[in-house]
Amino acid sequence: MGPTMKRLMSAAIILALASFARPATAAETVTLISVGSSSANFWPSAVAQEKGLFAAAGLTPDIVYAQSNAAVIQQVAAGSANFSTNSGLVDPIRAIEKGAPLALIRLEVQAPPYALLGKPGLKSIGELKGKMISVGGAKDITRIFVERMLAPNGVKPGEFDMTFAGATSARYSALQAGAVDAAILTPPFSFNAQSAGFTLLGNTVDYVDMPFAGISVNTNWAASNKATVQKVIEVYNKSMAWLYDPANRNEAVQILMKVSKIKQSDVELAYDFLIKGKYLEATGKISKSKLGTLVDALKSLGDIPQDFSVDRLFLPGVTQIAD
Repeated sequence: MGPTMKRLMSAAIILALASFARPATAAETVTLISVGSSSANFWPSAVAQEKGLFAAAGLTPDIVYAQSNAAVIQQVAAGSANFSTNSGLVDPIRAIEKGAPLALIRLEVQAPPYALLGKPGLKSIGELKGKMISVGGAKDITRIFVERMLAPNGVKPGEFDMTFAGATSARYSALQAGAVDAAILTPPFSFNAQSAGFTLLGNTVDYVDMPFAGISVNTNWAASNKATVQKVIEVYNKSMAWLYDPANRNEAVQILMKVSKIKQSDVELAYDFLIKGKYLEATGKISKSKLGTLVDALKSLGDIPQDFSVDRLFLPGVTQIAD
């Protein structure tokens, strides 16, 4: 081998070694906060983790939990977390109206998947007059849902008692313990309760036509991390698409079973309920008109002023609006 060839081979080896020596681009950590991981609302986040969707986007998710949706939004507004995920929309709307640095960037659950479950002896919603019902909080969206379910059945606000628990799992525990007469639950707990003998009194979607949960971001952080915000939205777009693929049903069930500790048959029912009912928002867009329905409900309760504009809820240039 001649000197020239040796020099060329040496240079090639050096370049190859140098390429191996280069450090890989570090994944960016994003902090997401949620109310627990056990309800079906957490499914998109669980899939995004389990299927490596965050990693594929160059992100490392730091997922933390709070006891209530109000606490979740407080943490994002304070900058302790970058995003809230699968969180009820009422709290961020109220916070934004008060001037909190927040914006909605994506819906996750476009209709409320809740069911009202009662003790085995109860047969109808009308029987809840004078009874104790577990809801998410005094200002939680689940309170609005329960009141809208009870009113047409002859039970007005003030004619029943409430106790508060931010997580569905905690509300179900109260129902199981006999501490309450009824509780508003999401899948798979709603199905587990039915199989355990509790009475299905009604489904929220039959009484309420408004979006339920989504992702919000701290706007101060987002101002200098717009590309990262777009990546997170795309992660959830891919997660929703994966969940809606019927070929992934069995694996999706196993993923939620791992975090919820609920039996397989109930998780299967939850999957079929959410997917066939199209509860999960697949497009990545927010319906301005449907969100306006929720805003109008809050206005009617006196929670936000009449002149509050839905447009204040969005992150300009990022949030995709359907209508």
